[in-house]
Amino acid sequence: MTGATKRQRVLSGIQPSGLIHLGNYFGAIQQHMELQHEFPGECLYFIADYHALTTVHDAEALRTHVFDLAATYLAMGLDPDKALLFRQSDVPEVTELTWLLATVTGMGLLERAVSYKDKVTQGLTASVGLFTYPILMAADILAYDSTMVPVGKDQVQHVEMTRDMATHFNEAYGSKRKPALTLPRYRLSHAPYVPGIDGRKMSKSYGNTIWVFRAGKALRKRVGQIVTDSTPMGEPLDPDNSVVFDLFKLFASEAEQAEVAGYFRAGARDGQPFGYGHAKQLLAAKIDAHFADARARYAELQANPERVEDVLRQSAAKARALARATVDRCKRACGLR
Repeated sequence: MTGATKRQRVLSGIQPSGLIHLGNYFGAIQQHMELQHEFPGECLYFIADYHALTTVHDAEALRTHVFDLAATYLAMGLDPDKALLFRQSDVPEVTELTWLLATVTGMGLLERAVSYKDKVTQGLTASVGLFTYPILMAADILAYDSTMVPVGKDQVQHVEMTRDMATHFNEAYGSKRKPALTLPRYRLSHAPYVPGIDGRKMSKSYGNTIWVFRAGKALRKRVGQIVTDSTPMGEPLDPDNSVVFDLFKLFASEAEQAEVAGYFRAGARDGQPFGYGHAKQLLAAKIDAHFADARARYAELQANPERVEDVLRQSAAKARALARATVDRCKRACGLR
């Protein structure tokens, strides 16, 4: 079939590592919400709780993180009729497929994984789980016959490794006419760079995040902690070298960006002195308003956890049916009953 007529099935996993911040939203969630409308009925989003076990060893914290992530996705607009949202651990077929892939995956391939090297360098224990992480990730993708995996540049290698593993399996057990596994392709996410309050990339590991549902006084206090230089109020500011303005641009229209950039360069607004404090007030108001509706839905879901659980359970049942078909096909190819 041609690329124009071939079915596309989108697969993406999200780590339950804590409250969702602006970097998570602009880096992944916003695109996920758009994809469910671009490919209705063909988007699968799983909460990677098995993957999280390589770093999170607190059972209650993990359960809380998983629920908060699911509630956030639903609050942001995920439609269960258009996209599946489920826990990775609710689909045991994925771990079955992980073993089948492990039997045809060379050590050399895993040793070249940049992510593993980076995490060990950052101080994470070099566990077997961390080392074989790419095999579980490959099983996540391949179990559902996924064809498209939206990723950032730092995740491209994982999709390429997945293709290598699927190719090795197909060569060992499948046939050119009817391969056992579908080879996926990555789709680069054109996510904007989101700076944290210290100017570095926003990341939980740096402690420089802004939670998407922080509001009111707490939000204003957090935004007030964004690093700035010592330029006095009323003096010209450079919008092209400002963390505050970089974050403001994520929420503002081009006209609003041009207007506020003018305030920066003039050091004044409506004839009154303008400084970083005023810019931070504008940014806090933008964040507050942008997430207001989603924040209300999030609070409602927190008060009704059974609604979140129903979505996770029903989505998992549908995902399992897809994964079971893939695993059964692969077991037959291997000679297993």
